[in-house]
Amino acid sequence: MNFENTLAFAQNLDSKDDLRNYRDEFIFPKVEGKNVIYFVGNSLGLQPKNTKKYVDDVMTDWANLGVEGHFHAEKSWWDYHEQLSAPLAKLVGAKREEITVMNTLTVNLHLLMVSFYRPTAKRFKIICEEKAFPSDQYMLHSQVKIHGLLPEDAIVEITKRPGEHSWRTEDIIEKVNEVGHELALVLIGGVNYYNGQVFDMEKITKAAKSVGANVGWDLAHAAGNVELKLHDWGVDFAAWCSYKYMNSGPGNASGVFINEKYLDDPLIPRFEGWWGTKKETRFLMKPEFEPMENADAWQLSNPSILSVAPYLASLELFDKVGMDAIIRKRNTIVSYLEYILQEIDKEVESTFEIITPKSRGCQLSVFLHGEGKSLFNYLMKKGVMLDWREPNVIRLAPAPLYCSYEDVYNFGQLLKAGIVNK
Repeated sequence: MNFENTLAFAQNLDSKDDLRNYRDEFIFPKVEGKNVIYFVGNSLGLQPKNTKKYVDDVMTDWANLGVEGHFHAEKSWWDYHEQLSAPLAKLVGAKREEITVMNTLTVNLHLLMVSFYRPTAKRFKIICEEKAFPSDQYMLHSQVKIHGLLPEDAIVEITKRPGEHSWRTEDIIEKVNEVGHELALVLIGGVNYYNGQVFDMEKITKAAKSVGANVGWDLAHAAGNVELKLHDWGVDFAAWCSYKYMNSGPGNASGVFINEKYLDDPLIPRFEGWWGTKKETRFLMKPEFEPMENADAWQLSNPSILSVAPYLASLELFDKVGMDAIIRKRNTIVSYLEYILQEIDKEVESTFEIITPKSRGCQLSVFLHGEGKSLFNYLMKKGVMLDWREPNVIRLAPAPLYCSYEDVYNFGQLLKAGIVNK
């Protein structure tokens, strides 16, 4: 498509956008009485308007039914989380029984490491990306130390080539083969939080499995953003938060994928709790743990319904739209954003360097050479919500469900004004 840096062109794109009406399904913060340009869906998605009803329904049932809401609410609490499995399975390319919802992301990664990181004297190393999200780094370091290992011995970080801003798949696969029989686990963020790169999860998974390693993916920035086929790729496990592209609200419940081949394995270790035991006998309070025959076996406690309810509300929208439509718009709107950045770069003295490779999802990360945080602060005051990362990177994520092409055009004009008028 031949783009144009004009308001009329952006409005024409919006008029042809199949998802344009979904923008009205979300609540926008306002600056000076106007909706903000919201480019931080990679950090916290906007609130869907239907969320309040889902939460209010729970509150009403609690008020009217008390404890009986567990079984007699319209959406009974004791199996509420099960309603999320089918729509989530579509989003991440899984079977329904491979999905559960519980806890929060880092908690789940710790729990999954119990099952899938079982180091031996010979096979004990973990491959991850350099400068992974800090929570993942802390989690991995603490896990290896629990096993009596030193992080510097057990953790192998994949680095970028000198002068490059993204990882090369061939370098990752080469490192997997080099570590070989010592490799116990590959655990990487499917989409890097800093530069927005989408890793080739299929190829990396295949390479790691070929040397006998387990493979997990942190999909915090991938779920609801990129195409996933976790079951077909042979991934062992994955976990993701729900509050970024899936708009479930701050800190809300995490999704988990566990490959079906582990669901009936009586020998797999895991931490256990009563919500993972069979529904049929759960309230008999038997001393023996009888695992559910699906990923729910990894649940410990009954889920927080007030946390899960907004997740279900958001998934209703995703189920209506479908990932194919979301990805189509994502590709176009991110390309338009890239074009606008390049056009503004021609008109001002500053230099923008997009460090996100073409293997990307919704996010563009941009070095603002010659600019400081004052430009970021200017844009925020003008009603552009975006994300700053040191030393001088802004992250821009025009989420397809609620961002418009006019948003992208207007952002470009404000960006230009912020540089010219500094």
